[in-house]
Amino acid sequence: MVRGAPRPTGEAFNALPVAVDAMGGDRAPAEIVKGARTVADAGAINVLLVGLPGGMGDTGDLPLLECSEVIGMDDDPGQGVRRKKDSSLVRAAEAVRDGKAMAMVSAGNTGATMASALLRMGRLPGVIRPAIATPIPDLKKDYPTVMLDAGANAEATSAMLLQFAQMGAAYSTKRYGVDRPRVALLSIGEEKSKGTPLIKETHAILAEGGHGDFDFVGNVEGRDFFSDAADVVVTDGFTGNVALKTLEGTLRFLLETLTGIFSMPEVADAAGVLLPHLLPLAATLDPESTGGAMLLGVDGVCVISHGSSSSVAMVNAITVAHDVAVDGLVAAVAASVRTGDLVPEGSDAG
Repeated sequence: MVRGAPRPTGEAFNALPVAVDAMGGDRAPAEIVKGARTVADAGAINVLLVGLPGGMGDTGDLPLLECSEVIGMDDDPGQGVRRKKDSSLVRAAEAVRDGKAMAMVSAGNTGATMASALLRMGRLPGVIRPAIATPIPDLKKDYPTVMLDAGANAEATSAMLLQFAQMGAAYSTKRYGVDRPRVALLSIGEEKSKGTPLIKETHAILAEGGHGDFDFVGNVEGRDFFSDAADVVVTDGFTGNVALKTLEGTLRFLLETLTGIFSMPEVADAAGVLLPHLLPLAATLDPESTGGAMLLGVDGVCVISHGSSSSVAMVNAITVAHDVAVDGLVAAVAASVRTGDLVPEGSDAG
């Protein structure tokens, strides 16, 4: 990988902007730019918009990094990044690599966002594969459960799942202040004998202990996400993405059903009493409030927002990107990965 200039440190780094892909997402560029302007107008965070000249709408006084191409939602991620080298996604990743931005945010093509960050920023030393870490609200504690991988790697090895546990624990500690996070494997039963050969093998490895600053608490099932059973849930990207989309769909169905019930005249009085209590719950469960998912394992901060992100979601995503970058998330993740831990000989780690 070709590196840019040495990245700034200290106050110089803290003054860097967050690079925002203005062209990514179903509601781009209007909602993306609106969110970016809201953050910039607050004055605490600098923002750099990356997009087509004349194609971003009213950008106000925001600094712009212009490009000539856009990777669409339907584009092949790898080919898009390699062929469209002057796309907004690639330029945003390069801005981080070259020390012109502290982090990048995109609500565009998830695969292309990941590929841009991986190919331009590079992997952290020893990391086999980056993973997407998604916060899942848990009403039984005042911080979310982190699930990874949420879709970056459809297939995984036990060495990869071990690293996901290490990186996820570091993220939980750095982002949410969790001391020695409880790490669990997502499986079809709590017993160590349950699950695929991959889960059983990884369970045996994690049960040995000594792999990081976390406590392994065994297996959890899909029903345990909201039960405070763990702080970090580890799985392969295929299973994780299915679980995440199932949770999102279930919550959406529940909220839409309740909205329909409360709109009925015969329950109007009850609605007036219950809604003030339910609205904060709905806000907590709203994916837009989380700030998006974090790509862990690359040499830079990359936040992947939901494709339908509104300006509110972008405000949260930009804020999270800034906060974890300033707090040193990348260094914490790098320190969590022990390069000698079960990395198969001949793997592409490093």
